[in-house]
Amino acid sequence: MCSINGFTWQERELIARMNKETSHRGPDGTGIFVATGISLGHNRLAIIDLSESGAQPMQGSGGRFVLIFNGEIYNYRELKKELVSYPFKGESDTEVVLAAYEAWGEKAFARLQGMFALALWDREKQELLLARDPMGIKPLYYHFTGGRLIFSSEIKAILEHDIPRRIDPQALDLYLRVLYVPAPMTMFENVKKLSPGHVLSWKGGSCSIKPFARRKSPVLSSKSFVELKTEARARVHESVRKELVSDRPLGLYLSGGIDSSAVLESMSVAQGRVETFSVGFELRVGEQREKFNADFELARRTAAHFGARHHEVLVSPSEIVSLFEEAIFHLDEPSANATIIPQLALARFAKAHVAVVLGGDGGDELLGGYERYRLSRISSLYRRFPKILRKIGRLVVPSLSKLDTAPGIERFAQFHFIKEPTLSRLLKEGAYHPRVAHDFFVEHFFREVQEPFETQFMETDRQSWLVDESLLRSDKLSMAAGLEARVPLLDLPLIQFADTISLHHKVSLTNTKIILKEAFRDVLPKELLHQPKRGWFSPGAKWLRYPHFSAYAREVLSPNYTQATRHLFNWDEVQRRLEGHLRGEYHATILFALLGLQIWAKEFDVSG
Repeated sequence: MCSINGFTWQERELIARMNKETSHRGPDGTGIFVATGISLGHNRLAIIDLSESGAQPMQGSGGRFVLIFNGEIYNYRELKKELVSYPFKGESDTEVVLAAYEAWGEKAFARLQGMFALALWDREKQELLLARDPMGIKPLYYHFTGGRLIFSSEIKAILEHDIPRRIDPQALDLYLRVLYVPAPMTMFENVKKLSPGHVLSWKGGSCSIKPFARRKSPVLSSKSFVELKTEARARVHESVRKELVSDRPLGLYLSGGIDSSAVLESMSVAQGRVETFSVGFELRVGEQREKFNADFELARRTAAHFGARHHEVLVSPSEIVSLFEEAIFHLDEPSANATIIPQLALARFAKAHVAVVLGGDGGDELLGGYERYRLSRISSLYRRFPKILRKIGRLVVPSLSKLDTAPGIERFAQFHFIKEPTLSRLLKEGAYHPRVAHDFFVEHFFREVQEPFETQFMETDRQSWLVDESLLRSDKLSMAAGLEARVPLLDLPLIQFADTISLHHKVSLTNTKIILKEAFRDVLPKELLHQPKRGWFSPGAKWLRYPHFSAYAREVLSPNYTQATRHLFNWDEVQRRLEGHLRGEYHATILFALLGLQIWAKEFDVSG
């Protein structure tokens, strides 16, 4: 796990500055390769093969190819057995990636099982390739203009170059509705994300992008539910076992949820006692500890159930401002998610004990864990009733109107988008563009509506929200502490198996994540199986009402805080929302979105 940096001309001092800017991702070493037409930089977090033979940039056996690599390849030992003619010098997965490319060319990328972002320079062809893993677990950004290409694991390194720091207007419109910036955009105009499963080729000033991993349409399994749940448990065990490869200590981020608890059980089977880590919240006198720390205390009991060595950290109210600002800096983009505060605190705490953590990311999108999928199933059923009956139902119970949404963009927006009346009041007339997010998601995900819609809903979340919000947050905030985060539930063979499971084994009208719950029912604590879905949680709404944080919010949510956004918002309305929240109304979601945007714009000296 590392950072990679580079550009398509020769300049040692500039690549050294990029390395310095991303050194938190690789505290164990730094390396540079500079030659005519190329500058490559690497910061190393040594996990597999801690010797110098694993250092990067790494040159291939004949010296033609030079590789910088960020990630872990879990099937590298199996691939190495096929590459018997290659003169390996060490035991790293990086060298296997080099050997695989020399043997198979770009076809090698589709054979890598793991998480990766890489850059490979062909000295003979003077060609640069960038590639990113099919699930988008590792980030990779680039800037291409005037025939020159710049790339990095983090945007802040690209900003070491003299490029304009302007807000991308389409990205802003999307962020204010879905609370993240979908690929290939970033909030910086002309800085892009390389999409998952794609390879970018640069040669002679020209740039092209194409997919290297094309997903096959899955065929639903004809196996019985008993067979499927048995296989599901076995496949989770196998995914976790593969991802325990490490020459440094490993642990687990443990919440009170099914996903991380299933990973804990699998780790316990594979290696015995596990180091587990959880984060909770210090609260003021009189506040409900059980409400804000329910998962924290559930994780403690789950760890005890499996005999884990459990570690806990509490976030103090006095830390939230500094943690929020530091997290936004490490994310490179705005965030509306207050959970970035405990995530950063937990990563720093865990790093004092281990170098690698596993987590339960991806289980919800893969196996139907979110409440929105269950409600969508109810909506699909409700819309089978005749229109006249639905109309009568809405008159009797007005809230039923939320269920009467058509599958496709209308229903996706119902669950994901900030409501347009809210934004129309907050944004000035020239900055309000109501159709941008709608049109983006139609173009990329909902040109055709599939049945059952919930499968398409989960797939859209997996390709967009999971990658560009959840996984990005997990990567950036763990790597801010020099800690590697792994996601065994997103192992490719497990994903391919999950895609063969029928929707009704994942989500019903009354239950979610059915297959995973049943697969681990006899080995997990019984209380886990009946908990409401909470996910990563933080008391952000409560924090906003703390005097020191509300004073901070008043300062940040003002027109004079940053020039970049002064012309965008009706600041009187923003302040009314804040004061209303302090009086007991709920506006935390949009307020945190605006706070994240403001802090980001000032931190990165952005222009409008």
